[in-house]
Amino acid sequence: MPDALPASSLLQLIWLASPALPVGGFSYSEGLEAAIEWAGVDSEAKVSDWLADQLHLALARADFAVVAQAVPAWRGNDIARIRQLDGWIRQSRESAEFQLQTEQMGRSFVEWLKLHQPDAASVFETLRPSYPIAFAFGASRTEAGARDVCLAFAFGWAENMIGAAVKAVPLGQSAGQRILGRLATEIPAAVDRALGLADDDRQAFSPMLAVLSARHETQYSRLFRS
Repeated sequence: MPDALPASSLLQLIWLASPALPVGGFSYSEGLEAAIEWAGVDSEAKVSDWLADQLHLALARADFAVVAQAVPAWRGNDIARIRQLDGWIRQSRESAEFQLQTEQMGRSFVEWLKLHQPDAASVFETLRPSYPIAFAFGASRTEAGARDVCLAFAFGWAENMIGAAVKAVPLGQSAGQRILGRLATEIPAAVDRALGLADDDRQAFSPMLAVLSARHETQYSRLFRS
C-alpha cells in the first residue's frame, strides 16, 4: 500500500476542491442547463449519464491531464511549461461561456491564494492562469501526488455539477447524491486514464457540449452564468 497522505495535505486538497471556496464554480452549469432544455436531459438517469459522459469524454482527456502535468511543472518552477499548458486550456474552450468560466474562476482562485500563501502575489504578478492551472499551483504546495490532486479536482467538479443539476432539472437532494455516488466510483478510472496521456494525446473534442454552451447565452430563462 502507498504511504498515506499527511493529514495537512489531505485537508488542504479537500479545501481547494470545496464548492464553498469563493471562486464561483457554483454559478456555472457547463452546458447542463442548456442540455436540460434542448437535449432532453431532464431526469435523474439522463443527468447521471450526461455527467458521466462529460467526465470520461471531456475532462479525462483534457483538464485532468493538464492538472496532472501542471503540478510537477509548478514544483519545478517551469514557467515556460506552465504557460504552454495554460495556453492549451484556453484554446480548448470552444464557447465564450467556457472561456469566461476558466478565466473568472482562475482569477478568483488566485485572489484567494494570495490571502493564504504569502508568495502567491509575486508568482502571479505576470501570470493570469486559467482555473485548472491555478488549482494545480495550490495543490502543488501540498505533498499530494498528481493522482490525488486530480481526484480532488474531479470531485470538486462533480459536486458543483450536482448542485447545478439539483437546481436546474430540478432534482431532489437524494437523487443528486445518487448521481454523485456514481461519479465518485467512476472518477478514479477517468483520472488514471488522464495520467497516461502525453501532450499529443490530449484533446477537447466535445461538439455537442460546445454547441449547448454557446446556445445557453440565448436561453430564455437561466439560473447560471453564460
